[in-house]
Parts: sequence; C-alpha cells; structure tokens
Amino acid sequence: MGYALLAGAIAAEVVGTTAMKYSEGFTRLWPSVVTVAGYLVAFALLAQTLKTLSVGTAYAIWSGVGTAAIAVIGTMFMGEGLTLAKAGGIALIIAGVVVLNLGGAH
Repeated sequence: MGYALLAGAIAAEVVGTTAMKYSEGFTRLWPSVVTVAGYLVAFALLAQTLKTLSVGTAYAIWSGVGTAAIAVIGTMFMGEGLTLAKAGGIALIIAGVVVLNLGGAH
C-alpha cells in the first residue's frame, strides 16, 4: 500500500509542477489552483506513505521519479531540448531509485 500511495504522491507532484509552468508566475487562476491542489495532495499522500516506508527511501523515490518525469515532460511537451547531459542525468536518477529499492533501503 505504501508504494501505491507514493505513486499517487508522485503523480500529484508532477501535475502540480506541470501546472506551475502554465500559471505564469501565479498570475493565471486555474493553473495556480491546480498547482496548489497538486502539491497539497502530494504532501498528504507522501505523509501517509511515511507510515510504512522509511523517510529516506520514500523521499528519494518521490523526488527522483518526480524530477525525471518533469524533465521528460518538459522535453516531450514543452519544447525543452534534450541534451546528452540531460538524458544521462535522467538515467542516473532512475538508476539511483532502482539501486535504492534493490538495496533493501526500505
């Protein structure tokens, strides 16, 4: 159940961060509302996750997967370039999350 809550927290954070891009510095109402709601849901679900997963593992996965997802979304849908360094960084983030899980850090 902890990983399902964590997946929801990651999804909410990605939605909130994506909406933040469209809020234009919190000058547009609905993207700003989605940003705030996304982060409220993300933190609430992350807090529930911490009841069953260790804080280090949960936060590393939440921040790492969220960061990688936003980088991919930016590249695919927001016209951001994909350099070799950016692709390598995303790969390292994903590898780090995998190693944390395989290493029994939870």
